[in-house]
Amino acid sequence: MKMIPIIGLEIHVQLNTKSKMFCSCANVDDGAPPNTAICPICTGQPGALPALNAEALKKGVLAGMALGCNIPNTSAFDRKNYFYPDLPKGYQISQFGLPVALGGSLTIEIPEDALPNREFARIGITRAHLEEDAAKNFHAPEGIEGKPATLVDYNRSSTPLLEIVTEPDFRSPAEAKYFLQELRAIMRAIKVSNADMEKGQMRCDVNISMLEVDDEGFPTKSTLNPRTEVKNLNSFRAVERAIAYETQRQSALYASMTPPVEATRGWDDSQGKTIEQRTKESSADYRYFPEPDLPPQDLREIREELKNRLPELPAQTRLRLEQEYGFSKANASFFVANEGYVEYVEQIMSELAGWIEASDDKIESGAEALANKKETFAKLVGGWLTSKLAGLLAEKNLTIKDANINPENFAEFIHLLEQKAVNSMNGQRLLQLMHESGGDPSNLMETHNLGQNMDDGDLEMIVKRNLEANPEKATEVKNGKMPLIKWFVGIVMRDTEGKADPMKVETEIRKQLDV
Repeated sequence: MKMIPIIGLEIHVQLNTKSKMFCSCANVDDGAPPNTAICPICTGQPGALPALNAEALKKGVLAGMALGCNIPNTSAFDRKNYFYPDLPKGYQISQFGLPVALGGSLTIEIPEDALPNREFARIGITRAHLEEDAAKNFHAPEGIEGKPATLVDYNRSSTPLLEIVTEPDFRSPAEAKYFLQELRAIMRAIKVSNADMEKGQMRCDVNISMLEVDDEGFPTKSTLNPRTEVKNLNSFRAVERAIAYETQRQSALYASMTPPVEATRGWDDSQGKTIEQRTKESSADYRYFPEPDLPPQDLREIREELKNRLPELPAQTRLRLEQEYGFSKANASFFVANEGYVEYVEQIMSELAGWIEASDDKIESGAEALANKKETFAKLVGGWLTSKLAGLLAEKNLTIKDANINPENFAEFIHLLEQKAVNSMNGQRLLQLMHESGGDPSNLMETHNLGQNMDDGDLEMIVKRNLEANPEKATEVKNGKMPLIKWFVGIVMRDTEGKADPMKVETEIRKQLDV
């Protein structure tokens, strides 16, 4: 029996409003002292009435639009009833019958190494609805007077969430990961959430079932098998690992003729496996009914207001960076995935256009300048920005917004490299100095003597000295072992402390060896 996984996601995105969903308490992160952002409303005190956060409603509608959803005329809140220590009212205010968004889709590009090997996957969005978050439990083995206890921090209670429910359109752990990464990029682009999974700003529940298919991959029956829900996954890696484990676990159960039952399971990252928590609830178990303290919301005016405010989305930005500036797909993806890089790199390219325009009388405009050297600049900027500068920032746990190198100086640095005023080896030293001091690259290059300014006569003598010091290797080059030329280039560059042009060095070596 051949079986494939059928995977759907439920993603909870914490909206970045200033206050909570139904009260004026500050919407704080997990780093705030416990129980310092609470009030009678978000702790469920008798008689306390909720008041809807209008900004959360707008952000929910905007997110729905970004996911291609239909925004209905009306949305409404319901009560979802269940008991848990982190739910002070004994119910959660959520949306069930009338959510803010319905029926969208998101198409993601799948890398070649992901299986199954689909170039693109269109993931349906069933719905997106608003709700309040629960509080946060802390299980303390030595909590009170040395006895185990569960402590509750109500700071998170009633913070605004957007729950995004997908269709079961994923076929592999990798597809789920890439979808979540794209969703994070979208939420950041439209500025409704930072969507940082490590900080709990985006959490994911995974629903997995196995489907029997024939040799051509078509289902052998029209109904889905029982599914398992894995709750509260808080990293891309955890999502991938949980899906892979659960796929193997369920496949083994079917192979042993003991099919799984619908259940809710938790993910134990340290053990690398899921653990059953309870049998799966259905919507009937939650006894939904309309929230009596909140009237329905008319979305028509909000929908009209926001329809022209949707910014450029990540897929559009990546395509523009590739087409307009010539960046590789990998570099464009890096810029979009890492906050602040798109704005930074666009300023760099604008500055570069100005540098060339100012230094070349034949160039009519900066746009023409970039077009003439697009491939060269895209390769230089992409490589030095994503690898070298990103590496320097990562060493100190900094982001591009913390960089001590402004876009103008970085553009000047790239111009020096392109003009061969400094070589790659000294370029790394120069970038480090710029990062440490925030100084101008031309001044730093002159102050620290990092430019390619070696006299031709001096270069000739240094090459001659190194060839004479290594006669055996010189003979091997003359006998056809050409890769050794690069070895000679390396030792000459070392002797010149990076002041020579590597291409001139190689030319001089070939000249003296007559090869």
